[in-house]
Amino acid sequence: MYINIILIVAIIAVPLLAQLYIKSTYGKYSEIDNNQNISGFEVARKILDANDLKSIDIVTTSGTLSDHYDPKRKVVRLSEDVFNGNSVASMAVAAHECGHAIQDKEAYALLRARSFLVPVVNLGTSISYYIILVGFIFQVLNLVYIGIALTALGLLFQLITLPVEINASKRAGIQIRELGIAGVEDQSGTKAVLTAAAMTYLAGVVASALQVLRLILIFTRRD
Repeated sequence: MYINIILIVAIIAVPLLAQLYIKSTYGKYSEIDNNQNISGFEVARKILDANDLKSIDIVTTSGTLSDHYDPKRKVVRLSEDVFNGNSVASMAVAAHECGHAIQDKEAYALLRARSFLVPVVNLGTSISYYIILVGFIFQVLNLVYIGIALTALGLLFQLITLPVEINASKRAGIQIRELGIAGVEDQSGTKAVLTAAAMTYLAGVVASALQVLRLILIFTRRD
């Protein structure tokens, strides 16, 4: 009983703390203008053009920290604050999303694997708890096994996502340095933003692992 409560608290707390950390770090550096006084759009355009990705469009998307690269449509989508902003945070986020575009160009295996898993994971995790519940109610152990396995797909997805995001941030840092987009001070700030972002993905791995562990414990204890 106590272990179950501890796991529930941890599953909620770990991602929450990571989100607070990224929001705090992003908020800090979104208030600091980069030395080049260039927008996130300009940063992204410089990186994409330098990597022979001129055909990739850069567009705005709604929300905050909603930035992402769309590998199907070959589009970098930046939130309005990042697209138009000339902060250190905007520079870091824009460069990171371009890191994904470069991964796509180079057929980075883990990015391909993640893209393939998205529909499978979305379907599997959406029905997993229903399957587990039915298995418990009717005492069909195989259904419980299947439900836990489907939940574990979320963990697999997170385990693949983590190195993909870390690699994109690494590529972003390299581009920022080699293209002379940022000075030493700005590079320190962009690194802080990218590191904070990586923590959210690490938190996702931990939370998913704890969730799978919780389900296994509930099943083995018939709680």
